[in-house]
Amino acid sequence: MASGSVTGEAAAGGRRVVTRFAPSPTGYLHIGGARTALFNWLFARHHGGTYLLRIEDTDRARSTEPAIAAIFDGLEWLGLAGDEPAVFQFARSDRHAQVAHALLEAGHAYRCYLTQEELAARRECAQAERKPFRIESEWRDAGPDRWPADQPYVVRIKAPREGETVIDDQVQGTVTVRNEEIDDFVILRSDGTPTYMLAVVVDDHDMGVTHVIRGDDHLNNAFRQLVIIRAMHAIEGGWPDPVYAHVPLIHGSDGAKLSKRHGALGVDSYRDEMGILPEALFNYLLRLGWGHGDDEIISREQAVAWFDIAHVGKSPSRFDLAKLQNLNGHYLREADDTALAGLVAARMAGPVDHGLLTRAMPVLKVRAKDLNELAAGAAFLFAQRPLAMDDKAAALLTDDARDLLARIAAILRPLSDWTAVELEASLKQAAADWGLGLGKLAQPLRAALTGQTTSPGIFDVLDLLGRDESLARISAQAVPAEHA
Repeated sequence: MASGSVTGEAAAGGRRVVTRFAPSPTGYLHIGGARTALFNWLFARHHGGTYLLRIEDTDRARSTEPAIAAIFDGLEWLGLAGDEPAVFQFARSDRHAQVAHALLEAGHAYRCYLTQEELAARRECAQAERKPFRIESEWRDAGPDRWPADQPYVVRIKAPREGETVIDDQVQGTVTVRNEEIDDFVILRSDGTPTYMLAVVVDDHDMGVTHVIRGDDHLNNAFRQLVIIRAMHAIEGGWPDPVYAHVPLIHGSDGAKLSKRHGALGVDSYRDEMGILPEALFNYLLRLGWGHGDDEIISREQAVAWFDIAHVGKSPSRFDLAKLQNLNGHYLREADDTALAGLVAARMAGPVDHGLLTRAMPVLKVRAKDLNELAAGAAFLFAQRPLAMDDKAAALLTDDARDLLARIAAILRPLSDWTAVELEASLKQAAADWGLGLGKLAQPLRAALTGQTTSPGIFDVLDLLGRDESLARISAQAVPAEHA
């Protein structure tokens, strides 16, 4: 257990801490969902508890197998896989219905025969009178003797009508709602299927969830869900209120709710398209709404040791792509070169010498911010002759520069020790002998060797390409075209 943490039982009032992440599989793993998963994972780890996954796939029309696979894949990549096999909500529909019938039989719920047309008319009337629409069903207290035969009905919970419900939210603080504002909401549809509100409560109970850590867009749901929880506790006991922590949503850099116009929303886009490392995204999401003093670089081990809900901010966090990329640059520089070369190789076209790529990583990753930049920076190592030139590099290869390349080739060809150190010494001496600054040699050399005007240090480039390839590339550009 992390130093300084309290036991899972103490954090959960005598129960072992159990958290859950419960995404709906209707698309990719959203960046906001990934942060919710991270906070649940960290809270459970910090308290020596259990972190569970639940796939809320009751929306059969929109839930897809590819989306489920994408969620698992993204969580695995971030190191946030569940401690136990995931629970699939749809498969538990019979259990949800069982609880609905228990509530019905105990008088905490009722059959409601109001039709959609009747509800629509009442809603329109409330709007016309500029009043909030509340379900006032005449079926709330109707007994079996009044139930119409062979007519469809829904099952509604009997929400309390007096007093208030108070939630001591671990992020939002004390939040109070008057019970008269809570509708008699539907828990079982007319076709016998459970609603989301019921399924969530039953699953959380059956999974032993002690702490519900989720987005603050669910805060209103908590008051409705407590109606079910407390009714079931009255029936059979053993249904304690969970500890709630409703985390503010993530906003874009402009302060608006995060959307596609702010850039990538799915974790897979940051990995596949943007070349972000999981360690960097983990660290960035951790600092997005939570902090530990002025610490910016926080390892997984430190995160587990330090994380608490008390330091989650109440205000929405702003997603800053530039900060993520800078953080990613740090993790690239810290990464193992062999592992990093493997990631970069997967982004490169054509055959790649993994040994050479690994050897090049220390000089390539110095300024790179993502795997794509690394792959682009490494491309010159495996380019085939004749070397393609970008416009800026081609502009450097004037007749004078080509003549200079011929003289450089003559200096380098006799070297017995082709190392960065020896190459630097020889070229510095040549520059001094010719009365030129070293940059005058490096610019045409870089163009001839890489086809670009930016690259790692020129001596590292020569060393990595090796004698034969370096001299071949220099020689290819050493004579003006009209003299070739």
